[in-house]
Amino acid sequence: MIRLLVIVALASIACRMVFGKWPWAYLRGPDPKQAELTDARILLGVQKDASRAQILEAHRRRMAVVHPDRGGSNAQVHETNEARDLLLKQIDDSEGASKP
Repeated sequence: MIRLLVIVALASIACRMVFGKWPWAYLRGPDPKQAELTDARILLGVQKDASRAQILEAHRRRMAVVHPDRGGSNAQVHETNEARDLLLKQIDDSEGASKP
């Protein structure tokens, strides 16, 4: 029994060293905030390291496609605006954290 506990402990430490997370962290599932950010990036078609200008340009392009005057819907406009706001907020938060 002690041998099993030692093996489990060593496997847990190895997992932490190799993957950067403890094994039980994988049981929690993905972070909902990260999932929202990923969905917003996919919707606007920007990379993870996109700048403020790139996000605004992608938003402008998407709005030209989904605007109700061009055959889109109000729901698509709201979804696009929420994606832009979420990504811009993330940039503002990360810039604020890096300033002294």
